[in-house]
Parts: sequence; structure tokens; C-alpha cells
Amino acid sequence: MGSTSDKISGMANEAVGNVKQAVGKAVGNERLQAEGVAQELKGEGQQALGEAKSAVKDGADTLRDAAHRKL
Repeated sequence: MGSTSDKISGMANEAVGNVKQAVGKAVGNERLQAEGVAQELKGEGQQALGEAKSAVKDGADTLRDAAHRKL
């Protein structure tokens, strides 16, 4: 996956996780709450991965541009 799709998937998982937590809390379902926490954490990880991919790409682009200027 690319950095953008990782970020989008992460945001979606975080949102769904938050909803699951709220619904689980509202109906007293601890299992649903726990699933929501896990899904939210998964989303946070996906977003972090997307940010890391973006940072690596930006760094590589900077190095490439610097190399082209020296040529």
C-alpha cells in the first residue's frame, strides 16, 4: 500500500474503532469495546506507517534533487 492509502485505511479503522467502543459502552458489551480499542490502535499504526512512508519518500526526493543540482 502507498502512504496515502495507509493513512486513509488508518483513519477509517480509527473511526470504526471509536464507534465500536461507544456502542459497546452504551450496551454494556465489553467484547465490542475491546474490539473497538484494538481496531483504533490498528488504525493509529496504519497512519503512523503512512506517515513514515511519506517521510522516507520526501527524504529520497530531497536527496535526488540535491544530486541533480550537483550534476
